[in-house]
Amino acid sequence: MLCLTPLTDVPLIQAGDDLSAISLSRLNSLDIELHDGDILVFAQKVVSKVENRWVNLSSVVPSAFASEVSEQCAKDPRLVELILRESKKILRMRPGTIIVEHRLGYICANAGIDHSNVSGKSSDSDEWVLLLPSDPDVSAQDLRAKLEGASGVSLGVLIIDSHGRAWRLGTVGITIGSAGVPGLVDLRGQPDLFGRELQITEVGAADELAAAASLIMGQADEGTPIVHVRGFPYKLRETRTREVFRPKDQDLFR
Repeated sequence: MLCLTPLTDVPLIQAGDDLSAISLSRLNSLDIELHDGDILVFAQKVVSKVENRWVNLSSVVPSAFASEVSEQCAKDPRLVELILRESKKILRMRPGTIIVEHRLGYICANAGIDHSNVSGKSSDSDEWVLLLPSDPDVSAQDLRAKLEGASGVSLGVLIIDSHGRAWRLGTVGITIGSAGVPGLVDLRGQPDLFGRELQITEVGAADELAAAASLIMGQADEGTPIVHVRGFPYKLRETRTREVFRPKDQDLFR
């Protein structure tokens, strides 16, 4: 049985905090002993905060191109400058939103730069924004190594974020960093209920789990950015998030 448990009373995370130690402490408070095959899911914000990915907009000088783009999308030119720095390419624009190919390969709005639930290091909190982790896969691998070293069991780690989708309204949790949790599970060749061989079915397993964990974490003031998972129905394996990226020649929305 799949069971997801939010870790309660997680303190407000600061740069340099030890997320693995905090997670183990909160697990202990809930009398949860880690087992082989368990997974810990972390909200992107807490990982970015630990990695000191805050930027104060007052320190950003927008380029001429950023100022031009800001007029088209009605966004702060300083924020646009950060979006451009974090992106490979602008794909779409409308007032309030810039859809980009992030430097890490994700297709997302505003390069994943966040202002909600972000309070910076000084009183001008409205000027602070938070970038995605520099390399979420590496961040996940580091967390897994620390957690496995402390617990002595084999674990998976996901780092997740809320993204929109091209064909539906509303945000859902998706995986942006993974260690040990398969992004795709290939069921091609397996029989269906009536013995017919599956031809195209590949399960986005990591994203399905990310969506479930995101539902439990919440999006506002819940303060539960870490979720413990037990009973994931697929075998853990070495993976990188890039395996779920759709090749450009198969992307009908570009």
